Amino acid sequence: MSRLLLIDDDTRLTDMVGGYLRQNGFEVDTAATLAAGREQLRHVQHDALLLDLMLPDGDGLDFTRELRAEPRTRRLPLLMLTARGEPMDRIVGLELGADDYLPKPFEPRELLARVKALLRRAAPDAGDDEVLRYGRLEVDLGARQARLAGQACDLTSHQFDLLTVLARSPGRVLSRDQIMDTLKGHPLEAFDRSIDVHISRIRAVIEDDPKNPKRVLTVRGTGYVFAKKQDME
Repeated sequence: MSRLLLIDDDTRLTDMVGGYLRQNGFEVDTAATLAAGREQLRHVQHDALLLDLMLPDGDGLDFTRELRAEPRTRRLPLLMLTARGEPMDRIVGLELGADDYLPKPFEPRELLARVKALLRRAAPDAGDDEVLRYGRLEVDLGARQARLAGQACDLTSHQFDLLTVLARSPGRVLSRDQIMDTLKGHPLEAFDRSIDVHISRIRAVIEDDPKNPKRVLTVRGTGYVFAKKQDME
C-alpha cells in the first residue's frame, strides 16, 4: 500500500482528500505546516508528497527547492496543490522539481488519477533493463536513470519518462500531443506549457551547452526531436 503525505493547512480539504484517498487504497499522513511536514518526512518513508504552496510558516516553492537539494527527498514524487493558478507559479514549481501541478479547486477523482500516474511513473520496471546509448549519454531504463559521461543526471521521475519517450524515437519529430499521449496518465491541460518547462530542465542536465542543444532539439511550431546518434557525436 502506497503511503502519501499531504501538507495543507486547510483542514476541511485535508479531511475530504485524505478520506477519499484512503477509501481508494492509500495510507495518508497529513501536516498543516511545513515544520510538521519536515518531521513527517524525516521519520516516515513516503511514496509521494502532495504539497500546498501557501502555508502558515513558509512558501511551498521554497520547500520544494529544499527537498530537491536533499539526497533523501530529491526523487520523491511531488504534486503541487494550490489556489495560485497563474502560469508563472506553475512554471516556477516545475522548474524547481515538482512532477505535477493541480490548481484548486479540483475534483478528487482527478487528484486520484494524477497520484496513481505519479506513482506508476516512479515505480521501477523490473522487466526492462535496456540501456539506450547516444554518445556520452546513457538512458538506463531498468535503473530509471540518465547518465552523462558516467555521471547521474538529476531528473525527476516525470522528466526521465519524458526523456525516454524522445530517446526511444531518435530522429522522429514528436508533437506535444503525441508526447502527452505516449506518457499516458499525465492529464495536462491542452494549453499547459509543462512539457516546455520539463524539456528546459532536461536540457540543463544532459546538454553540454543548454543554450545550444545537440541532443533534444525544438522543431518550431511542431514539437521536439531527439537527435540521431551520429548527430550528437
